[in-house]
Amino acid sequence: MHGFAPSGPRILRVNPTLTRTWSAILFDLDGTITDSAPAITNSLARTFALLGRPVPSDTELMKYVGPPLLAAFGEYAGMTPDEAQEALAVYRADYQGPASLDTAVYPGVAGLLERIHESGIPLGLATSKPEHTAIAILEHFELAQYFTVMVGATENETRSNKADIVEEALVRLAAAGVDTSAVVMVGDRVYDAEGANANGVPTILVEWGYGSPEEAALATAVVHSSDQLGKLLLG
Repeated sequence: MHGFAPSGPRILRVNPTLTRTWSAILFDLDGTITDSAPAITNSLARTFALLGRPVPSDTELMKYVGPPLLAAFGEYAGMTPDEAQEALAVYRADYQGPASLDTAVYPGVAGLLERIHESGIPLGLATSKPEHTAIAILEHFELAQYFTVMVGATENETRSNKADIVEEALVRLAAAGVDTSAVVMVGDRVYDAEGANANGVPTILVEWGYGSPEEAALATAVVHSSDQLGKLLLG
């Protein structure tokens, strides 16, 4: 099991001033909407093998789920920038099409996205996954229809930092005529909270993803279930 260790339905921590009326809601993808870790770590294992490098353990590979991969290859595998670029190219060639779709939507999340959409609150995607891949995954699960904007990393990784991705999502929402004065970010990792905080956006972290309790320090709230998340997002 990934993420925070569950001990029954609860909201671990909620700031009492947490706004309940949101002008827009941003969602992360991996570990928040979809359980994509198996597909990602399998492709990573094949990437290391194809590069002739030792394949990290499953525990080590899980560290790569969430942060921008270029940075992760450097931090966790000790690759030089050129080596990381090569590894990223190999990974992306492997992780596309059917491989990227070997994932599942977390229970209750599709219904929640539909209810948010029906409520009239605009939704935006803000993920470090390449944008075209993220859109393809949402389209595959028939969830893209609920999103006003869908933002991910660029192919050349010039936009891969979560702060830049959240900023771009806010820019696109504003360009679409959406009020961005009261936006909240929903994610599962510290990178989501850091990226949102850099843009003045509060964060709700979900326990069912790939984070840990230590990563929740910057979050405004931490929730255990999609029902609890719905209460914070829709009141």
